[in-house]
Amino acid sequence: MKHAVLVFLSIFFLGACATKGPEPVPQSFRFYKSKGYALCKPEKNTSFADLARIHLGDENQVWKIEDANDSASSGDFIVIPLKEKHRGGLYEDGYQTVPILCYHRFGPGDNSSMNISPGLFQEQMKYLKENGYRAITPEDLLNFLEYRRQIPKRAVLITIDDGFKSAYDVAWPILRRYGFPATLFVYTDYVGISKKAITWDELRLLKANGFTIGSHSVAHSDLTKIQEDETREAFQKRLEKEIFTSKKILDKKLNQDTFIFSFPYGRYNPKLMEMTRDAGYRISVTVDRGGNPFFSNPLALKRDMILKKDMESFISRLKIFNNLSLK
Repeated sequence: MKHAVLVFLSIFFLGACATKGPEPVPQSFRFYKSKGYALCKPEKNTSFADLARIHLGDENQVWKIEDANDSASSGDFIVIPLKEKHRGGLYEDGYQTVPILCYHRFGPGDNSSMNISPGLFQEQMKYLKENGYRAITPEDLLNFLEYRRQIPKRAVLITIDDGFKSAYDVAWPILRRYGFPATLFVYTDYVGISKKAITWDELRLLKANGFTIGSHSVAHSDLTKIQEDETREAFQKRLEKEIFTSKKILDKKLNQDTFIFSFPYGRYNPKLMEMTRDAGYRISVTVDRGGNPFFSNPLALKRDMILKKDMESFISRLKIFNNLSLK
């Protein structure tokens, strides 16, 4: 951090000497600005969020300042990046990957691998918050994948499949406590069908509070296999219904352009990827393990299902960087 500040000051003052106007007095130095960076020594009670609001115009951009000042203390000069330097998560020593976490349902007294207890889910979200991870939206991820925007260094995407009511009753209050958005994939035949299923009104409320609602098909059938006694023509119609019709239903019910799809059971093939694209989805997710660099195929993104009940397994899913010399 100190080395970076010294380099910045050297460049700044060399540039300043070549221009007209009074030279800054180092003793009263508080704020300097170049094309790419600002450098300031804020007042004692000024937070990074204050600096983001003042100099970047949006306190939600505070992560840019935090990422640029990992080791800064309150007495240090603060570097404020004014331009996006690491679009696509590319650095000299490697590249960023985005983990996508996949959950299903939440509740006590259920030992299924698909269920996470409220206490464990809270512990996981607390770990993310306390260790500087930032939950991003699918829009953020898409901008990253299309090499249009920089995202936080420790970005994760939190997703919940199927549409169980516990996503609303249990997961949402915990996510809200830590300020994390999430993506909920629903299969439309299940919405409102029982007390265990989420309702359309609840989906609308989640959407209004920062959730993204994506498609998980109509009936959650395996799209890679023809069913017993199913003709080829009937198989094709089923695929079209599961992929195209589910989007139309969500678009109408939630007044949105649904752009993200979760393959039922995580099973997919090149034909299905092409169909999701043709239906208007820009992102499709699997349950293949691993992270996602910017050069990933957006129609077959990897996700890690959170199945085991220990924190060590959860933490192992949070790989955010691949070391590789890019000099």
